[in-house]
Amino acid sequence: MNKRIIVKTIGKIILTEAMLMLPSLLISLIYQDGDAIGFLLTIIGAGIAGTGLMRVKQPEGRMSSRDGYFIVASAWIFISLIGAIPLYIGGGFESFPSALFEIVSGFTTTGASVLARPEDLGHGVLFWRSFTHWIGGMGVLVFVMMVMPMENDNSMHLVRAEVPGPTAGKLVPRMRTTSMILYGIYGIMTLVLAILLLIFGLKPFDSFCIAFGTAGTGGFAVSSAGIAGYNSLAVEMILSIFMLLFGVNFSVYHLILLKKFKDAFFDEEVRIYFGIVAVSTLAIAWNIFHYAGGLGNALRQSLFQVASIITTSGFATVDFECWPEFSKHLLVLLMVIGACAGSTGGGMKVSRVLILVKSFFAEIRQIINPREIVTVRINGKPINKKTLNSTRVYAAAYMILVCVFTVIISLDGLDLTTNFTAVLSCFNNIGPGLNRVGPMANFSVYSDWVKVVLSVVMLTGRLEIFPMFLLFARSAHDR
Repeated sequence: MNKRIIVKTIGKIILTEAMLMLPSLLISLIYQDGDAIGFLLTIIGAGIAGTGLMRVKQPEGRMSSRDGYFIVASAWIFISLIGAIPLYIGGGFESFPSALFEIVSGFTTTGASVLARPEDLGHGVLFWRSFTHWIGGMGVLVFVMMVMPMENDNSMHLVRAEVPGPTAGKLVPRMRTTSMILYGIYGIMTLVLAILLLIFGLKPFDSFCIAFGTAGTGGFAVSSAGIAGYNSLAVEMILSIFMLLFGVNFSVYHLILLKKFKDAFFDEEVRIYFGIVAVSTLAIAWNIFHYAGGLGNALRQSLFQVASIITTSGFATVDFECWPEFSKHLLVLLMVIGACAGSTGGGMKVSRVLILVKSFFAEIRQIINPREIVTVRINGKPINKKTLNSTRVYAAAYMILVCVFTVIISLDGLDLTTNFTAVLSCFNNIGPGLNRVGPMANFSVYSDWVKVVLSVVMLTGRLEIFPMFLLFARSAHDR
């Protein structure tokens, strides 16, 4: 491995995180909530460390794919450890593992929390935990590439390791320009959402925190009442629409900007994604009709929770733990499917599910007609064998790891439903699970060591398994 380029790049990332903490420091000073010292010390320490690492003389040569995966996994661990420091210093968390769990949940856009009353935290910490959703939604390293120039070939290795989905590509030839386009679209959509929330009655602080959580499909709220506390149909509908929009592959928005409307609107993954949303919303609305007290409320509650779960946003307006079993099972299925590839959402991704389903039927056709050449196609284009193989391996690893992590945390003594949905929620970066980690509960029921394990689960899910395992693979460290 090219250790010097790894160290130098991680230095850039740490320095960028220090700069990204400045708005939270400013918020803390404005509200005089006592958290400013924690942010100030962390910013200074991270700034010194990042600058020192960046001063390493970079040798000639380029970053390899292996280096890219190693940098991404290491960077996410470092930014999580550093990001948790102001939370712990602020005193709102009983232990560092609790603060670490919270900030990992922020950066990975999971939205799972150990807090019963978020409103007891200072405004600076509340802003920081919501802002980490926005940073992590599009990708920390994608942001770094936008603000700090990097060789195009090197940056592409980082994108492949960090951007969710079976494949990663560039919108334009230069990766830095691609990252600027992505963050431009992302930033404008976030600002529009924040303005709409302001118009419909939310306070400025709440509007931006909720907008950050929606954009990153995270789910942190600023109070224990969550979105339900605003008691506004308009707010719920706006958030439902924007959650679904942020769950769409951002390359589709780039196609719209290029006026390639046919390519954008007839994208197969997007059509399947909205089809799943429509069918699930109607099915759950039918199932909860009597619980919701009428068709209007049933559709309102169903649409919001379907949008929240499939995009892995994790917001909740009702306690769906009380819904019928059919609705809860359907929501768990949506947890697994997730949003589109190349979006800010988590889960397995609609594109992967689509490839797996088509592969299944292709295999049946091949068995029936052994001499026929059967290909799997998405948007009319054949999927290459490398993508097919990586998708199948990912699906197998996904199922194995969910089972293994569920067994590990069962040592804490909680029931199967709680443990399984907690792992599923963390792995898919959703937020709420069922039973003792349901939408109106939190993850404080777990001991500190389980919170650390679930932090690893969140990172593994956000980085889609392979970067985290490559970090600890012995062969990856050999030159």
